[in-house]
Amino acid sequence: MNYREWTFQDILKIAALEKECFSDPWTYRMFADAFYSKGFYGVLAEEDGEIAGYACASVLFENAELDNIAVAEGYRRQGIASALLHRAEEEARALGAVRFLLEVRVSNAPAMKLYLDRGFRGLYARPRYYPDGEDALVMQKSLCPEGEGEQGER
Repeated sequence: MNYREWTFQDILKIAALEKECFSDPWTYRMFADAFYSKGFYGVLAEEDGEIAGYACASVLFENAELDNIAVAEGYRRQGIASALLHRAEEEARALGAVRFLLEVRVSNAPAMKLYLDRGFRGLYARPRYYPDGEDALVMQKSLCPEGEGEQGER
């Protein structure tokens, strides 16, 4: 599996995979807008020219937010999502973020397990966050090196 940063030319394939994976997918335009925004980072996994998965995050000052992550059905349960998330976390840390945030559907147990396994913890719920009315769980992970706590965090 090859991991690399996105190029603009990848967005069409990423948007197609997004549509396969989610009931309320981001559009091509949403990905293109994100790609050109300040603090954007996108990483993808590919094999033989086929995109197996992708992740994108935005970094603004000390906060990073996972915008999106998905793995094609035939590539799931192979550690790809964890590897993508790890790369996004490392880039966020390099850009100065000290915490990483994300939202996940409360019904998405596999994603929650991934995030818990990667050190995220639940903060609070966002009622009716998704277009279909489902709640989201907001999760956070500290990106500070061990022994260096975040100010104001307990």
